[in-house]
Amino acid sequence: MLPLALTWLAGTLVTFLVANFFTQQAFDRALLDDAYSIASNVRPGPDGRVALQLTPRELTAALFDQAETVYYAVRRPDGSLLSGEPIGAEQPAAGEGYRFSEVMHLGQPVRAVVLRRHVADAAGAEVGDYRVMVAHTTVTRVALAERVLLYATLPQVLLLALLALWLWRGIARDLAPLVSLHDALERRDASDLSPVRVPPTAREIERLGQALNGLFGRLGGSVRAQREFAGTVAHELRTPLAGIRALVAYGLGHPSPAVWREQLERIGASEARASHRVDQLLALALADESDAVLQREPVPLDRLVQEAVLRHLARADARGVDLGARGLDEGAPQDFAVLADAALVEGILDNLIDNALRYGGRTVTVELRADPAAGTCTLAVADDGPGIPEAARRDLMQRWAQGPDGQRLGQGAGLGLAIVARYAQLLGARLALDAAGPDGGLRAAVALPSAPAR
Repeated sequence: MLPLALTWLAGTLVTFLVANFFTQQAFDRALLDDAYSIASNVRPGPDGRVALQLTPRELTAALFDQAETVYYAVRRPDGSLLSGEPIGAEQPAAGEGYRFSEVMHLGQPVRAVVLRRHVADAAGAEVGDYRVMVAHTTVTRVALAERVLLYATLPQVLLLALLALWLWRGIARDLAPLVSLHDALERRDASDLSPVRVPPTAREIERLGQALNGLFGRLGGSVRAQREFAGTVAHELRTPLAGIRALVAYGLGHPSPAVWREQLERIGASEARASHRVDQLLALALADESDAVLQREPVPLDRLVQEAVLRHLARADARGVDLGARGLDEGAPQDFAVLADAALVEGILDNLIDNALRYGGRTVTVELRADPAAGTCTLAVADDGPGIPEAARRDLMQRWAQGPDGQRLGQGAGLGLAIVARYAQLLGARLALDAAGPDGGLRAAVALPSAPAR
């Protein structure tokens, strides 16, 4: 309302100044006409001096004004008064012309005009300059200016009041949903992340409600992921920790060092399985939180494959598994550049190789094949193990799936392929499970998008 009031005030002031300017011009024009009327009757006399050829009655008729008092004065070229009365401090006009001024006469302000004219005799000889001064009181001017101001102000004040009422009611109506939203959020429990109801009103408030509901949805997903992670970790660690406690109690109950060693080896194996499971759960939790922060960049897939094979080579040797790679030399280095996240690609490689070493046969091969025409680079891990029936392959990509009904493939928690599937989804790819060959085995492949050529 303050900008509106200031705008109204400025508009009223401009309107009044413009109206007053043209009103004063009209009054001044009438005042100047009176001066010209008197000047047109000034003539040179027989003695060569100027004379006013109007009778007092004619002057009264010429200068009659119903509302204002009119004063006049005619001065000869020598400055002496020819007719009328002295009016204030007369200010002569420059040259042959006129000049308006505000003067005091008989204790009251008057508006005066001084008209300077040349006069010549019958032979055309210059007699001199004479001056005509006419003044009006300003009662009518002031009253008219006050009426202009009043009539310019009142309608605008009324319009401003109506506009203020309309704005007040309109803003209150439009902001009512925002007030309701504020009250609803104030009363809401910290654990309540359900969407808030936003009635369709102003687009800005509706978008604010949609943004809040989107934020609640993301927070709800994050909270659910954290709760699921905490519950899963507690559930998955309860069994190995109970087993470790039982092994410790059993070992402490026997005096034989051989039993102690055996129990310590079992404790170490249980701890390794528990640590591996926690790492997998952390990887899944990280994948669930990675959507908003994932940044893809060109990654050399051939180098990551070499590093992954070297990283698992000692473990493969300890298990008597032949671990190798194929396809690294079948293309140029730029053919194996993929648009991905290096940490997620390493996670895919580590989980696929780990699964193959755990559940595969005696040979595990990491395959790499670039397909420039399709714009992809395929990463696959194949083994010669018992393989998985086709009907059960899709289920293995779900969390906690451990093989077909009645068949446990190992002692894992069923998270490895779920992690790979989630990582592939984040990278814009898909995990595919197929038979490694006619004799069985399993081949897990991920086709990653190639990086654009520089």
